[in-house]
Parts: sequence; structure tokens; C-alpha cells
Amino acid sequence: MDLLRNSFITLSVIPVVPFLIVYYIGIGLKREKKKTFLLAMDVTTLFLLLSVSALFNNLFQSGFGFYLILLIVLISAGLIGGAQNRLKGKVDGKRLLRAVWRLSFLFMSIGYLLFMVVGLVKYISQAM
Repeated sequence: MDLLRNSFITLSVIPVVPFLIVYYIGIGLKREKKKTFLLAMDVTTLFLLLSVSALFNNLFQSGFGFYLILLIVLISAGLIGGAQNRLKGKVDGKRLLRAVWRLSFLFMSIGYLLFMVVGLVKYISQAM
């Protein structure tokens, strides 16, 4: 159990690693590149969620990072679901979840890079 927990924490610290692992395993199994890429995005989103929330908490000395991301994801799900309802007259739950999850990957990747750079600059400036 300890090995599993430590592996999960390690993969959360550097979320590009699970992306590359899933992608190269999928390519090695002769799957389509597009489907493999999307699967790698889906798996990495979980690790990005944990990593970005931890970076937010560390940067702003708060414990609200995870809940803020969850709130943003829920609001975006409501907005996308409302748009689906207006356009098609019904909400397709599977497509809604997939869209929100993949948009989360995009925005959390940007957040990861941004918080990592700001955290490094803050750390370096405090060390001087």
C-alpha cells in the first residue's frame, strides 16, 4: 500500500510522466495515435488536479486549492450542459463529462506551468 501511495504522489509531482507512460504504452500496443493521446490526457488530468491544487495551496498558503478547482469544474459543467441543452434540446452526459474533463486538462496544464514558474521565482527570490 505504501508503494502505491508513494508512486501516486511521485506521478502527481511531475504529471508529464503519467502522460508519457500511457502514451507510449498505447503506441506500443499498436493503438491509434489520436485515441492513445486522448487516453493519456484523461489519465493525466487526475494527476494534474492533485498537482495544481497542491501548487495553489503552497503558493497562496491556503487549503482551498482542490475545492477551487472542483468549483471551477462544476461551473464549467453547468455552462457546457446549459449550452448543450439550448442547442440540442437535451444534455448528453457522456459528452458533457468528456468535454469538461478534457478542458480541465488544458486549463490545469496551463495552471501547472504558471504556478510552477511563479513558485520557482518566489523560492529563488526568498533564497537571495
